[in-house]
Amino acid sequence: MKVLITGCNGQVGHCLTERLTKQAEVLALDYEGLDITDHDAVLNTVAEFQPNYIINAAAHTAVDRAEQEVELSYAINRDGPSYLAKAAKECGAVMLHISTDYVFDGMGDKPYQESDSTEPQGIYGQSKLAGEQAVAESCPEHLILRTAWVFGEHGNNFVKTMLRLAQCRDELSIVGDQFGGPTYAGDIADALITMVQHLEQGKQAKWGVYHFSGMPYASWFDFASAIFQVAERRELLTGQPKLSAIPTSAYPTPAKRPANSRLDCRRIENQFGIKPSDWNAALNNIHAYK
Repeated sequence: MKVLITGCNGQVGHCLTERLTKQAEVLALDYEGLDITDHDAVLNTVAEFQPNYIINAAAHTAVDRAEQEVELSYAINRDGPSYLAKAAKECGAVMLHISTDYVFDGMGDKPYQESDSTEPQGIYGQSKLAGEQAVAESCPEHLILRTAWVFGEHGNNFVKTMLRLAQCRDELSIVGDQFGGPTYAGDIADALITMVQHLEQGKQAKWGVYHFSGMPYASWFDFASAIFQVAERRELLTGQPKLSAIPTSAYPTPAKRPANSRLDCRRIENQFGIKPSDWNAALNNIHAYK
């Protein structure tokens, strides 16, 4: 089994590379190894390696910067996946692509199902949705994994930000009216690997979009509270900062954040037996997030 991984230095890409290298021939590339916005470079790399699977973990994920970096966002989040998917089809590979809850409007309080209407509210979500559509159009044998609130030992994320702020502040104001499922990057990698293994075993799969995120649903305030409780218990902190919940309106950002990032993950469990990420369990490894 040969697997091409793009974005190998990102949160999920790093985990994928570590895990898959033990069970497959892996070509793991970061931006320096392969600029996915370079059409010819993508085609040449894929044609030379001849992978059975392409897993695209590369993305422009700077949500606020995306509002100004529109062309770059679309180049990385739409054009790159399109080129990879076309190359996958040409060599007979399966395309796996990571997407986001930002493809929805973030309204209401019900978890989003894969079949729900998409209506992204900013450039990041719009470019990621365009990438989903490009993958589906270019490679019939595709699996798109939407996820949310990613954190892990590698890269920058909310857990590391909270731990850093706790070292220098006694009080913190955390948004309390945005809800979603914090998702451990290692669990996202494992979900993608399980999908690959499912196909390798000759089992049939329904191509298309799947949701995968953490449970239980929480607000950013809830998530921060849990982080500090575990950090204090593991003696990373001598005391917890005092937290206060604030509304989104009190913390304006260039890009609109979804109030509802809850994803319904039943389809991936029914199809592949993959259960939601247990973010509370992942926090028990918090000493490694420093």
